[in-house]
Amino acid sequence: MSLNTSKGTRVNQESKGMLIGFIGILIFSLTLPVSKIAVLSFDPYFIAFGRALLAGLVALAYLIYKQAPLPEKSDWIKFVIIALGVVFGFPIFTTVAMKEGSSSHGAVILGMMPLATTVIGVIRFKERPSIGFWLVSLLGAALVVVYALLKSAGSFTYIDGLLVAGGICACIGYVEGGELSRRMNPRAVISWALVVSLPINAIIAFYTFEPEYWDADALAWTSFIYLSLFPMFLGFFFWYEGLAIGGIARVSQVQLIQPFCTLVAASILLGDHLTAMNMVFAFLVVSTVILSKRMLVKRT
Repeated sequence: MSLNTSKGTRVNQESKGMLIGFIGILIFSLTLPVSKIAVLSFDPYFIAFGRALLAGLVALAYLIYKQAPLPEKSDWIKFVIIALGVVFGFPIFTTVAMKEGSSSHGAVILGMMPLATTVIGVIRFKERPSIGFWLVSLLGAALVVVYALLKSAGSFTYIDGLLVAGGICACIGYVEGGELSRRMNPRAVISWALVVSLPINAIIAFYTFEPEYWDADALAWTSFIYLSLFPMFLGFFFWYEGLAIGGIARVSQVQLIQPFCTLVAASILLGDHLTAMNMVFAFLVVSTVILSKRMLVKRT
């Protein structure tokens, strides 16, 4: 195989990975506005653990239906790490933040996730982005920080801290799951992570459930079911496959589009206003994604 053919194949794989990952990001982008709807009727901790419980039961049914083999012993600790990141950490921190914070503000704070994912991927699995890639990633993160400061009178709040903590947890789960998906079915990766956490989720969901929740309206329950089945489960089918195909550093940059997908969703679902500043920053951040696509990333 010639050098040009090899390079072309790598570029095609990266493009395919970014496209598949983008589908996952579209699903994830509804998480904050839908959580904002759900916390109007349910306790944040019930939402976090209850959605993981429902997703875990569906994941268990999926594994049984597919007759999935048990993972290797060495992989169980990886499933625990994934669960701590995306089954516990991210849902808990972000849902609690949505009790008082706005989904639009949260969307932009979480825009720093692509850089965090890249850093964790480099440290954990020795991917080697070029200097240009790092500069573009830092530019994207800087745009997000500037936006956050402009929107919050130049200071960060404890809600920002919750969102940042949730974002870091998610990035750890993304990186570990994305790497594991290079040698396992991506659908099995998130399924086993959910199944591993089932006992804890069942216990806490039971104790945080209140009888009056049965009287919640259809919108509240629809929001809860969406959070359970889509960003907690089905979204990872696409996201982990995209990371496995295109590489963690490269595909993680697609996350830069997520804040602005969330802003649009918040506008539609919650009536949040889209401002000129939102649109300008949206254009600039999407531009960094396009630039990052042209930068070299070496994979080991």
